[in-house]
Amino acid sequence: MFLLVASGMGKYTAYSSGGQNADIFNTMPYSLKALLGIGSFDVTTMSGYFALLFLYIELAAAIHAVLLGAGIVAKEERDKTSEFLMTKPISRTTVITGKLFTAFVNVVVLNIVSLVSSIAMVSLYNKGQDISSEIALFLLSMFIVQLIFLSLGAALAASMKNPKASGSLAAGILFAAFVISKITDLTDRVNFLNLFSPFKYFNYKDLVEGDGLNITIVVLSLLLVAVFSVSTYYFYPRRDLHV
Repeated sequence: MFLLVASGMGKYTAYSSGGQNADIFNTMPYSLKALLGIGSFDVTTMSGYFALLFLYIELAAAIHAVLLGAGIVAKEERDKTSEFLMTKPISRTTVITGKLFTAFVNVVVLNIVSLVSSIAMVSLYNKGQDISSEIALFLLSMFIVQLIFLSLGAALAASMKNPKASGSLAAGILFAAFVISKITDLTDRVNFLNLFSPFKYFNYKDLVEGDGLNITIVVLSLLLVAVFSVSTYYFYPRRDLHV
């Protein structure tokens, strides 16, 4: 994640200095800008450029979260260690709690690394107004998206008869959500699809303009995490384990 942020910020000077690179972005049609994640942002400013870079940071973190959620539940059957684990004098509820807590810690650590890396690298290149507060909001929104995909992956692995396939299905759902976010960037006619894409729950433009996170969306997102988590606790103790 550090290398992703560092390599992305390394290209900032090519756009902030103006010239041919900035002109290329200015002459791009809006549809192409939307596909690249630029939208209406001014990439010659640090706020606009970080919003562009954040799209790829968030995508990488979401992929990590959804595969982690699916993998941490399914790994006992994948690695043929189910018998060893289930003969211990602990309940399945205790097992899944430990797994989910471990996954949560992984996500927290990755988010902290992303936050520190982003603030450090932006400070290194930024010659204008400090945007650390904006970065913190961006990463907070990413953390919520990570939790959604983490809990989704765990719920799929706990409920599917073949948990080994849960990672592929979870990744497919994630990429479908990402494609939806790109489609709705191209046209306002299908904005209702944003309901199915956590990538669109938080508006980058609002964060850049300092409007903060929508509390209603935050609460609804956390409720979605709770639903997926409860589903995991419901299905995992009831499923047959393949040893």
